[in-house]
Amino acid sequence: MDLLAGISRDQLHIFTWIVPAAFALAAGLWRPRQFHWAALGAVLLFAALNAGAGVYVLNHFADSRWTSGSEPPLSAPSFSGTPLIGQYLKPLDSALNNLVGGVNEFLAFKQALPTAMDFLAASGWALLLAFPIAVLAAIINFAAAKRRSADFARYSATVEELKEELDQIKRQISPRNSPDPALPTQKEPTDFDHR
Repeated sequence: MDLLAGISRDQLHIFTWIVPAAFALAAGLWRPRQFHWAALGAVLLFAALNAGAGVYVLNHFADSRWTSGSEPPLSAPSFSGTPLIGQYLKPLDSALNNLVGGVNEFLAFKQALPTAMDFLAASGWALLLAFPIAVLAAIINFAAAKRRSADFARYSATVEELKEELDQIKRQISPRNSPDPALPTQKEPTDFDHR
């Protein structure tokens, strides 16, 4: 079953642009801080769709969607209707039909080839564009990871300082809250107490 049978050449071109654009928009809205990866994914998707479209055109080169219509298909003359010798010329008709069919396939391939090459060239350009985008995305990702690492180190240092301050506070509080020293023993009675 051919899912793309009803799509014209122009619609196929539009399809290869709309799907990556929608992907970039959706991925950008879903993860706005990771837009560089969404852009790279959209470019690679564009390259893949164009390569797939080029291969599709080459696999269906006989389809009339790719031909410009300027050259109608050739037809072989029939010699089987010739009086007296027509019945002997039937193998010649078959050979001519095979030859003309091969020529028509070649002409259809020749007409479909520019369309396929347009798709394949767009795929190649997208792959060339993907390389600097990938480098840029890697640099952005590295910078973000370095910033996160620095933030984590700063937070760790802050936590260590706070722990140290807490330990100091605990040490200052603990002598004050220690139980009172042993109560003094009862005083021995003195002479004044007997009076």
